Formats: sequence, structure tokens, C-alpha cells
Amino acid sequence: MTSATTARRGADSPAEPLPGQGGEHGAERTAAERVWGNLRALVLEHNERRKEVAEALGMSFFRIKALRRIAKHPEQPYRMSELAAELACDRPYLTLVVDDLEERGLVRRTQHPEDRRAKIVSATPAGLATAARANAILGTPPPALLALPPDDLAALDRITAGLAAVPREG
Repeated sequence: MTSATTARRGADSPAEPLPGQGGEHGAERTAAERVWGNLRALVLEHNERRKEVAEALGMSFFRIKALRRIAKHPEQPYRMSELAAELACDRPYLTLVVDDLEERGLVRRTQHPEDRRAKIVSATPAGLATAARANAILGTPPPALLALPPDDLAALDRITAGLAAVPREG
């Protein structure tokens, strides 16, 4: 294997089938694992945007993630409990995150109109603009993707669209 092949595959991609991967589906599984390793390397190692967006906006990536989730549906405020579940964090931590976003003028927290025990959170105009800026940074394709020939890009588009359409597990 050449060093260029190793660089393209990523450090986490197995060169050989992993133990226990033989049998009828071993080759397909190994290929799938190589593809997954390459996708992870492309997105998480070679084109990490989380640090870039955190520095540009002056807040942690988790706060940006929370803001982007809140801003995604501006017409429908989130219950704090639902937002905590979607972000897979505990409620006390989410309260600290929302407190910070509120102090920055990016969200507003109010009492739920039908359930006095619940709080809801929505994005302010400044929050919508900040979320849009984050989305622009995170949505910028990496140079390697932009450099692909049109036929390769079309094939990759078709394949990734099909993968993205598969319902999430769990």
C-alpha cells in the first residue's frame, strides 16, 4: 500500500478485514468500514469546522449547536425539556447554556402558554442571524470536495443523498 493510499484512507480505516469479519458479508463490511472511516476523516479530521465556528462566534460549539437547533424552527419555540433530550444533555447543563445564550441576546426564554411548569426558548433576530452565520461556516464545502470532477461529484451526491434519506437508528 502506498503512502498516498494510506493518507486517502485515513488512519482509522482498516487495511485488512478486522478479526471476525470473514464469511459471506466480510468484504462488504470491510468496504463499508473503509468508506465510513474515510467519511469520518474527511469531515472530522481534515475539515474540522467546529473550532472555526466556535472562534468566529466566540462561544463553545455546544452553545452553537443549541442555538442552531433553536433557530431551525423559529415559528415553534422549544420546551427546555425537549431541547435537552434532542441535544442529549441534562437539563441543568442546558439551563446554563440557555442562560448564556440569553445573556448574549440570542434567545429568549418564557413560560409555556399552556403549561405554567414548563419553559420555552426561541431565537431572537440576533440569534437567527448568528445561527445563519454558523450554518454558513459549517456548510462551506472543503477544497477537496470542490476539486472533484463533475461526474464524481454527481455520483457522490447521489450516494450521500440516498444514505441521508435512510431513517436514523434508535
